[in-house]
Amino acid sequence: MALSKKHLYNDETVVIDMHPHWWYLVPRGSVLVLSMAIGIWVFAAKPGEVEGGELSWWGDVLRYAAAVFIAVALVAFLARLLQWYFINFVVTTERCIYRSGVFAKTGIEIPLDRINTVFFNQSFFERIVRAGDIAIESAGENSRQQFSDIYNPLRVQNEIYRQMESYEDRKSDKLGAAVASGGGLSVADEIAKLDELRRSGAITDDEFEARKARLLDS
Repeated sequence: MALSKKHLYNDETVVIDMHPHWWYLVPRGSVLVLSMAIGIWVFAAKPGEVEGGELSWWGDVLRYAAAVFIAVALVAFLARLLQWYFINFVVTTERCIYRSGVFAKTGIEIPLDRINTVFFNQSFFERIVRAGDIAIESAGENSRQQFSDIYNPLRVQNEIYRQMESYEDRKSDKLGAAVASGGGLSVADEIAKLDELRRSGAITDDEFEARKARLLDS
């Protein structure tokens, strides 16, 4: 299920919206295929068959066991498929978002301007199928978040860095426009406008201090 547009900010757009890699479904899918193969063999080969085409008691038990095995494996696979459908890893022009859960929902949102480093990890086999893990290290509590079964994690890492750079450029443009619109304001008034931008989150504390120092020096 794609991220609803009602969850986006005014000028925010979605860059990446993906479900987990298909490898997420392989373990239970393999069990389902195995159960079906066993079921086909049991019903075709008819082990335990006696004269007259009747089955012995243990032949009946094998048939019932195979049918139950297939039913349980099918239900487990469908449950996994439903989980897969309701998991989204999203990169927007302002945030990284992870949401999961069919009935009870859980989610994580990491603003781009709070991301420090993005790591990715792939085993040799994962490189072949283009799967892997992404870890995002950010400022604040629970600073490292791990996301598994990401499709093409290297591309995702590069895209996150690209959006981080674009986000910083937009903030700088916004700040420059705000300062330019100040016209003949005094240094104190311009610092006050910078402080408003800082409190609104448009610039960071470090950017505020750097621009404040330049104004005072001028």
